[in-house]
Amino acid sequence: MTPDRSLIVVEDDAGFARTLKRSFERRGYDVVLAASIEEVRKVLEERSFGHAVVDLKLGGASGLACVELLHTHDPEMLIVVLTGFASISTAVEAIKLGACHYLAKPSNTDDIEAAFNKAEGNAEVALDGLVEHVGVRDLLRRHARELVDVDEERHEATFRAAARSTPRASSGLRGGCPGSARARPPSAAA
Repeated sequence: MTPDRSLIVVEDDAGFARTLKRSFERRGYDVVLAASIEEVRKVLEERSFGHAVVDLKLGGASGLACVELLHTHDPEMLIVVLTGFASISTAVEAIKLGACHYLAKPSNTDDIEAAFNKAEGNAEVALDGLVEHVGVRDLLRRHARELVDVDEERHEATFRAAARSTPRASSGLRGGCPGSARARPPSAAA
């Protein structure tokens, strides 16, 4: 097998790792699995790879350390980081440490292989939709406003219903809650 069709998959989910292995082997890759950075170190003592797929979260450890190790071992290796916890900061760090791409799970073999083939940046990438993009913070603010509006409407409706169903003369108090400065005994209310 030529070095450019060799692949190390660093993934702690054994089922997903086996699925990737079988799929890449059908495409002609020589695939080795590793579940931790320690396993990667052992494998790298014996061989090199043209490609790597690294999960960002490896149990309690960060896959970013694995990306750094693989890139230090061979700066030409094409490394794709997979994550179920995508964020801009980890994507930037992965690229700085040597990854050529960063994909959010679920990603399949087609996605990963396409990422290997697009290792070079593209200055012509379309910027459509950037103005319309709404960030998570904006979505949370909008949702909070909607909840407050709904809550205020519910409270007002409850207050109106309570006011209609509670006769004032039988309450014994007027103008406030018991213990408040506005509370007056019935004789003082007249």
